[in-house]
Amino acid sequence: MADKDALKDLLEDEIKDLYSAETQLTKAIPKMAKGANDTALQSAFQGHLQETEAQVKRLEEVADILEIKPGGKKCVGMEGCIKEGAEALSEEGNETVLDLGIIGAGSRVEHYEMSGYLTAISLAEQMGENKVVALLKQSLAEEQGAEDKLRKIAAKLLGSAPKQAAA
Repeated sequence: MADKDALKDLLEDEIKDLYSAETQLTKAIPKMAKGANDTALQSAFQGHLQETEAQVKRLEEVADILEIKPGGKKCVGMEGCIKEGAEALSEEGNETVLDLGIIGAGSRVEHYEMSGYLTAISLAEQMGENKVVALLKQSLAEEQGAEDKLRKIAAKLLGSAPKQAAA
């Protein structure tokens, strides 16, 4: 029994971390969209904001199922990713290169989130929390889709990025 309690405690910690991360992103994503120059990139961020808001609600539903409170923890990892994104937004130079930097920051965010969701899914599966698993997998799929969109936009932008001669 103690092992199941330990898993539940760890899952609770993961859910709180994800909840904090997603909540922080609801404030950061609009800044990324506003700072992007490419219209497809702006649109991708705006679309992912809607997904992120739904993910917050989904995590609240997960917390209800698990009979826990989703808040009460600050995700310092996401805080760091967001700071890196703010750095990318503060740069000056070629718009295409700047957008590629914003994509890099956004990609790190997506990978951080995917890692958290994969961990929480594994724990929930081990505990037999099938409804929780299904909800978390839905969010994971959205994160993977967002990352895929960023990769496609980056590939398009790289084709128009300024070329630099080899040193």
